[in-house]
Amino acid sequence: MNTLILLIASAIVAWVIFTFLLKVIKASLQTAITVALVVLILQIFFGIGPQQFWDYLTDLPQLILQD
Repeated sequence: MNTLILLIASAIVAWVIFTFLLKVIKASLQTAITVALVVLILQIFFGIGPQQFWDYLTDLPQLILQD
């Protein structure tokens, strides 16, 4: 009887962890696709490459603190 309860409890915990990981992976993929689309749009329409975009993002904290 105790083994059955332990088995059911471990299956529930495994299911909760599995669904949590799926949500995290889904959110990560959506974010990655969004960033890739933004960079692609910047490159196609404005000629701003990924390195220029990254350089601006890394300089952004300094620019904010200067104002």
